[in-house]
Amino acid sequence: MTNKIVNTFVKVSADCPAERGIVPASKKETKTAHEVQYEILTEHPYTYDLDGLIVETYIRHKLAGEAVDEARRAQVRGELLSKGQPCMRASMLPKKFGWGVHYDEAGRIAIVPMESEEYQRFLERTDLKQEFAMRNKKAGSAK
Repeated sequence: MTNKIVNTFVKVSADCPAERGIVPASKKETKTAHEVQYEILTEHPYTYDLDGLIVETYIRHKLAGEAVDEARRAQVRGELLSKGQPCMRASMLPKKFGWGVHYDEAGRIAIVPMESEEYQRFLERTDLKQEFAMRNKKAGSAK
């Protein structure tokens, strides 16, 4: 099981190429995982905690078109969460597409565009743990 993350704000990566929150889109026929995450979090802000988001993203992304009943959902949840899963710091939403990620006091997640007043308010909150999303490139690596 993943650790419960609460009262945390994930800022866009220091090397995020976006200057504002961008709706992720790909040219692929099927949606990417970050497109699915974006849809879930914009349609249902503060509904999913990290574990729930991981499971829902997997079901919509990998099992799209399958009928997923509660038993299958529980099976997927058990399988996914028995292994370590990345947190939202590793998501392309704050790394590449310019979305900040807020975990509330219950660990439920919402995203906010980096150019918004809401993003600025989250940056100013002293009651939140502030973290940057992971960098896109390793610092100091040169070829």
